[in-house]
Amino acid sequence: ATDWLEETASFFEQDSRPIMLFDGVCNLCNGGVKFVRDNDRKRNIRFEALQSEAGRKLLQRSGRAPDDISSVVLVEKDRSYIKSEAVLKIMEYIDLPFPQLALFLQFVPLFVRDFMYDRIADNRYNFFGHAESCEI
Repeated sequence: ATDWLEETASFFEQDSRPIMLFDGVCNLCNGGVKFVRDNDRKRNIRFEALQSEAGRKLLQRSGRAPDDISSVVLVEKDRSYIKSEAVLKIMEYIDLPFPQLALFLQFVPLFVRDFMYDRIADNRYNFFGHAESCEI
């Protein structure tokens, strides 16, 4: 069995910033990446498409199937976050007022946040469309 933590350790050797994994062909996800970039003046977060080779390895490091593009994932050196937890953690890294909003939203129970997240994620292509290839 592959040790995915060891296999992906090199992603954090030169650059310890967390990596946001996103569906590279999803218009909503690409918009989310652009939003984070626009609100991350300190460039705290790196980006990688879930469909890329690195994305697939980082998914496995996070305990997900390598072809699971159902959720945004935030991968830190020592931990990964999925679904609404990933969104809240990303909000903590970007500019004001998003860290404060994340603090408030953490009081919404996880099952409620993830239920809402899943409804949007399951319908993202229907609502927002998708591209032929990753534009980021």
